[in-house]
Amino acid sequence: MNAGRPRDARVTEAILDAVLAELADKGFGGLSMDAVARRARVGKSALYRRWPSKIEMTADLMRALSVTADPAPDTGSLAGDVRALLDNVLTWLTDDRVRRVYPDLIAEAQRTPALGEALMAYVGRPRRARATEVLDRAVARGEVAVDADQEVIVDAMGALVFWRLIALGKSVTARHLDRLTVAICAMARGNASM
Repeated sequence: MNAGRPRDARVTEAILDAVLAELADKGFGGLSMDAVARRARVGKSALYRRWPSKIEMTADLMRALSVTADPAPDTGSLAGDVRALLDNVLTWLTDDRVRRVYPDLIAEAQRTPALGEALMAYVGRPRRARATEVLDRAVARGEVAVDADQEVIVDAMGALVFWRLIALGKSVTARHLDRLTVAICAMARGNASM
């Protein structure tokens, strides 16, 4: 059985650039495989050889913009690792490419569950896995209380930056990230006042 021609990385990059431009111009609802193919100057078959639908194509774009191949931070302390993760979230959310399309995709994921699942598979779970790794190391060092709700802590690492920056439209300064680090570490130690 012939596996077909190998995929040209330059073509894939051109397609993903076109997906990003189409999403920024028209949103997910207006995104079409035809328009992406035209913008990338490729045949539609080049898209379908890579992705079965616009959902997987979009999720793969977000993975490419979101998930780093770098290992989870390991500064030797929970506070240092949390701060590094928060810096990473801020860098990602302030990337102009991400900021132009991610809020729309989050909204669309509420209407299109398959997109929501694809974003979780390509973006959410890999990012959460890095935060969980940080917490697991902190547990081994004795920096996390046995009854700490690790799922809530992982939620807080991304959500607090997202909420302030995207939902409230406020700046996220180094001082603000320092304050978030203190709050998240307090949650982990089990002494956050709730």
